[in-house]
Amino acid sequence: MKTLRFIISTVAISLLVFSAAAQPPRTGAAGRPPVNIYDNLEGAVKIMLWPDGAPNSNESTDPRDTGFEPFLNVFPAENPNGVVVLCLPGGGYAMLSKSHEGYDHRDWFKAQGITFALLEYRLPHSHYDVPLSDVHQAIRILKQHAAEWNVKTIGVMGSSAGGHLASTAATHYTADTRPDFQILFYPVISMDKSITHISSHDLLLGSDASAELEQQYSNQLQVNPQTPPAFIIHSSDDSLVPVENSLQYYRALVDNKVSATMLIFPVGGHGYGCMPRFKYLNQYRATLATWLETWTKAE
Repeated sequence: MKTLRFIISTVAISLLVFSAAAQPPRTGAAGRPPVNIYDNLEGAVKIMLWPDGAPNSNESTDPRDTGFEPFLNVFPAENPNGVVVLCLPGGGYAMLSKSHEGYDHRDWFKAQGITFALLEYRLPHSHYDVPLSDVHQAIRILKQHAAEWNVKTIGVMGSSAGGHLASTAATHYTADTRPDFQILFYPVISMDKSITHISSHDLLLGSDASAELEQQYSNQLQVNPQTPPAFIIHSSDDSLVPVENSLQYYRALVDNKVSATMLIFPVGGHGYGCMPRFKYLNQYRATLATWLETWTKAE
């Protein structure tokens, strides 16, 4: 077995644990969906994903989902370097964690000259094809605006269940939807019940999913030499999504000779995203900035 190379910090930090399956926001009056505070963000270009109607449905009757139309919020960089990061928030496939795993990332990426795009995707409700179809459409839309936003390279980034969706996009793509790279924060990778996040598994595939379907969406089993380069962050003490998810994905990438960088921190728990309280925030950002710069120059 090939030797794994990790960047490991030994500095201690208080355990931070945030449930990816946290309670979703309350509904508004008369059971209507709550107001989306991210609807009118300054500098955002909002694009509806399926203006003529989506090709599929999650068939949800939940008032939080009924009538929801997925969209992109794009924040063009002032001095674009040709790179776009498509952010897929986590939330256990039960909700979207749009702050520290979403919009709070945008200023840092824009400061690197990277255009930041966040996808408010549809939840699966056991219709596993629905979130992925939204990601594919978002990538197509970004390519359609290539001249306008100086789009040359598109990467996907996701946290927790959003990391599963990002790694799914990196391993289940069509000719026009392959991302150029992937950034994964404490990702759910496997649907193997011994190491997966069970709630994410059940909400994506259903609690009675077949072994064949579990294998199809265990993304460490779907890696091949054409899989995009990866940057992975995880903590050894993650009790919600075991670090084994990232370890297996990293091994699969290395075995297929795909460029991969992985940072494993000794502590930190789950769900920190870009929270300032996470003591390793500046460390992983510095490494990520170097990785992005080196990789884009190599292209």
